[in-house]
Amino acid sequence: MRILQVHNHYKISAGEDTVFFAEAALLEEHGHQVERLTLSNRNVNSLSEKLRSALGVVYNQRSAQLVEDKIIAFRPDVVHVHNFFPLISPAVFYVAKKLRVPVVMTLHNYRLVCPSAYLHYNGRVHMENVQKVFPMGAILDGAYRDSRFQTASVVLATGVHKLLGTWRSKVDRFITLTSGAADLFLHSSLKLRPEQLVVKPNFTADLGVSASEREDFFLYVGRLSPEKGVSTLLKACEQHPFKLKVIGDGSMRAEVEAFAANHPQVEYLGYQKIERVVEELKKTRALIFTSEWPEMFGMSIIEAFSTGTPVISSNIGGGGQLVRHGHNGLHYEPGNANELVRQLKTIGLDPQYAQHLGQNARRDYEANYTPEANYKLLLQIYQEVAGQKQKPASETTFQTQAL
Repeated sequence: MRILQVHNHYKISAGEDTVFFAEAALLEEHGHQVERLTLSNRNVNSLSEKLRSALGVVYNQRSAQLVEDKIIAFRPDVVHVHNFFPLISPAVFYVAKKLRVPVVMTLHNYRLVCPSAYLHYNGRVHMENVQKVFPMGAILDGAYRDSRFQTASVVLATGVHKLLGTWRSKVDRFITLTSGAADLFLHSSLKLRPEQLVVKPNFTADLGVSASEREDFFLYVGRLSPEKGVSTLLKACEQHPFKLKVIGDGSMRAEVEAFAANHPQVEYLGYQKIERVVEELKKTRALIFTSEWPEMFGMSIIEAFSTGTPVISSNIGGGGQLVRHGHNGLHYEPGNANELVRQLKTIGLDPQYAQHLGQNARRDYEANYTPEANYKLLLQIYQEVAGQKQKPASETTFQTQAL
């Protein structure tokens, strides 16, 4: 097949970028022709560029022309959009439909129903935004980048296209990463049709299982920020002085460094590349996943599963979906440090139970999160949307549009 992958990169690399590159490479490894159309927020720096970007969030004419030129030149069977915000804009969906090319979009975040993209800002989860066409309260709160102006531009872009029916009529399939996310979007202000939603998790390479015995420490890997539950993690460590290694960087780095300096059982390793992360995953008793917002997924969770490592996770979002209590890990109530401590003791005091959870975690990885399993799901989605077209876009169609 011929697949056009479309993605708007953020200024700071995020998990969406990783998935974008990984899926494109996976498709190419299986013999498909993949073309990439990307724009980057790194190119938006001056005041005039920022203003132009904000004004184009509803429909960017320049991006529309780029998309049209690329489709006409490449003649894809499917257009797969990973992120259109803000430079590409929803124009990509209208152009693809005009040229009779089916469209797939991966919902990596919640931006279509909440301008923060996380459903979390000002220290709490904001589920009230899910049902609102124009969540005006989020504007007053400056949910996106603490800016009322930038938040308003997101609310305008998503809200106008809700009224226009763009999400319901211009996208053939929305890929969600968990069944919980699919249910949330189905019962949202997007008014999607059930058949538009399909669940396909992310994947990771086989990182291998350690042959050595586990060491006496727990591991946190991720962004150091409030919504990630870092404060709850440190509070739990204060209550029960367990050995902890922390890998990551973010707005709470100074707080974590200060805590580690005063608590010898805590070792802060800073940001580390995947090789070091894997090394620590293969040694730890369990990964701790403390997010307090409904994350779409949790790459560190399936990386832990790949290494046969159980996960102690807050029971919300991706962690609540990927981790099954008593099967491949343990759950605790988000923000509840006392309950987190109880689960840490459960694993810490029973190595055989921890090993049992880790073995199940590895089996779950092999069944659901390998590159090969993901490829089969992705190809099935492409084939279904391409087969739905009564008259698939042909070379003649594209040549006609180009004239």
